[in-house]
Amino acid sequence: MPSAIGRVSTRMVCPNCHLEMMTHIVSKATYRTHMIALFMCLTFLWPCAICLYCTDFSRNVDHYCSFCNAFIGTYE
Repeated sequence: MPSAIGRVSTRMVCPNCHLEMMTHIVSKATYRTHMIALFMCLTFLWPCAICLYCTDFSRNVDHYCSFCNAFIGTYE
């Protein structure tokens, strides 16, 4: 996984199609997000639990090639 990827789209050369491009990013909730939200709900902090799903605080960001849609890597 390239060290240059982060939470935002990154300019790089795709290892699959070898074209220079800006990565396409997809943010998704993880097991960790669901466990933190469950803990918050059990401790009556459910309004805060909802915020976890509205922000990128505890979500992984997957990077894909804009041209061939090959998976580049994940930023955790």
